[in-house]
Amino acid sequence: MRSVSISGATVLLLFFASVFAVKGQEAYTVETITMPEGLTSETGGVDFLPDGRLVACFIRGEVMIYDPATKHWSVFADGLHEPLGVLALSNSELVVMQRPELTRIKDTDGDGRADVYENMTDDFGLSGNYHEFNYGPARDKKGNLFIALNTASPGGSVNQELRGRFNPLGRDLQQGLYEMYSVVPYRGWVMKLSPDGRLHPYASGMRSPNGLGFDLEDNLFVTDNQSDWVETSTLYHVEEGKFYGHPASLVWQKDWKGKSPLALPIKELDAMRTKAAVLFPQGIMANSPSQPLCDATAGKFGPFAGQLFVGEMNRDRIVRVMLEKVQGQLQGACIPFLDGHGLRKGNNRLAFAPDGSLWTGQIAYGWSGDIGIQRIVFNNKPPMDVYTMKLTNDGFDLTFTQPLNKTAASNPENYKFRSYFYKYQRKVKHEGADNTMQQDLQEVPVTGISISADQKKVSLKLGALKPGYVYELKLGGISSDEGTPLANKLICYTLNKLLNPADGNR
Repeated sequence: MRSVSISGATVLLLFFASVFAVKGQEAYTVETITMPEGLTSETGGVDFLPDGRLVACFIRGEVMIYDPATKHWSVFADGLHEPLGVLALSNSELVVMQRPELTRIKDTDGDGRADVYENMTDDFGLSGNYHEFNYGPARDKKGNLFIALNTASPGGSVNQELRGRFNPLGRDLQQGLYEMYSVVPYRGWVMKLSPDGRLHPYASGMRSPNGLGFDLEDNLFVTDNQSDWVETSTLYHVEEGKFYGHPASLVWQKDWKGKSPLALPIKELDAMRTKAAVLFPQGIMANSPSQPLCDATAGKFGPFAGQLFVGEMNRDRIVRVMLEKVQGQLQGACIPFLDGHGLRKGNNRLAFAPDGSLWTGQIAYGWSGDIGIQRIVFNNKPPMDVYTMKLTNDGFDLTFTQPLNKTAASNPENYKFRSYFYKYQRKVKHEGADNTMQQDLQEVPVTGISISADQKKVSLKLGALKPGYVYELKLGGISSDEGTPLANKLICYTLNKLLNPADGNR
């Protein structure tokens, strides 16, 4: 087994350079993991083995194991093609999503190096376009594995030699359009690999679905990145048979007739699609979200058990998502979890360690980002933050992690709402094209405030609520009863559906 040791001097410098706590945000500490010398540490996937060691894959083909106790790296496998996800099945068996296939990798002789590589599935197309990335796998409670297939970029070509049937209807070559496309199966789909080894088309309409994950109730969530047909970056609650908005992938639908889905009227496509559970406002919350990861640590990572954390590629941020069910559908709010404070950009993959710490693998890959791996540790000091944001019949309830200073919490100047929606549309490249982002942007006054007896919940009454809008809230000088300021003051709620008035406020 080849191992890489880290010198004592390097560890000492690392300790002083990157382990810290920030005033007002001592709840969490960010640590930077020293990477092996000579490794281009653009991280495609991270997970933890049952014995507590980290496994990470890197896009130049390495799969490596890191022992947090000894700080040693060792090579488990190499020679893979652009691996962008890893799932640990045991201490000696992994599943890796690489460009040509989903691969099972095993160490059968116990020497710490993989000696068996098995193709679990390659039943999807490749056109040779550089942008045909593959993501996952994520596993549900029944043992199904889910992967997501990126569409192709108009900035890249299609090779003469393909894998899979070529369908030109998945691409529109009109001049002036900038549109991702799907000319081989099943680009733009989420796929399900059942335990019997068969790969099933599961859901369509994805553009760049760089991240899959399940919550505690086994709901599947997938992120997508803003551009053509994706009005702003999204978090989808993905269900079988549904279409999520990018038309190119529809050509691979079983009952699809011989016509270009890209030529359908936008109104017709809009009626077909399932809207995102949460929108990440572009340039405000997230520009390139990655993997959603549910906090299943039962409090080891702080007070947010059961909520989702989502990586962000273009800035030094991790986002937190809080969901609720309204009229049978999941919707909810997103808020920064950690901004800066030593966290780097390029947060591509997330995993919780057995001790409850959150590890983030970072990537640049020619875009805005960084490389390497960092660890975020909860210091057993409760953060002062918004815990949940829930819809009521006439506004929102905000619940906080600590009792509030009642004077500040009662001041309407500390709650600045605005609402807007995003237009579902193609991305057109010509002068005068309507590619604007927020539509019908309006300030929304707070008309009433009430505070619960325990001073943790604030009920905010607004004017008329409009379905299909994002409600963006910037909080002012809110603090805890002991004077601790809020860690994060921006929160955005995606209001797809209103409450049934008969349900009353909650």
